[in-house]
Amino acid sequence: MSVVDVNTEIVIARPRHVVAAYASDPDTAIAWYANIAAVEWKSAKPAEVGSRIAFVATFLGRRLSYTYRVTELVPDELFVMRTDEGPFPMETTYAWSDAGEGRTRMALRNRGEPSGFGRIAAPVVAAAMRRANTKDLARLRGILESAGEER
Repeated sequence: MSVVDVNTEIVIARPRHVVAAYASDPDTAIAWYANIAAVEWKSAKPAEVGSRIAFVATFLGRRLSYTYRVTELVPDELFVMRTDEGPFPMETTYAWSDAGEGRTRMALRNRGEPSGFGRIAAPVVAAAMRRANTKDLARLRGILESAGEER
């Protein structure tokens, strides 16, 4: 069994409620995730436990389409989505905590069990995912810190 479990985190100089509200809104994903090309709500907004959101992304040169289901949501603390579709069932977790004086620590975790060729390529997938997540979190920080108090 090859499990991919990638944890990345960043500190953003914005209050936790601001970071959590922006990052947990699937409509903002295109702005801060380089690999996400489209987002389509399959249930009513806003996101809540049970909501379904379809994403189109590219990863390692492949086009991926998948629908996440929100499985946990604790405002300003935790947002968890899961998909069981495709060759790489995945759970994505966002967690936020205070990092002092209006700063927020955001953790991004992707965990899943690839099947088929993905099992063999799991170490390559994990490394590519870590690089992408690190860049995406830096982009998120740039967006939120440049937005200042208007967010």
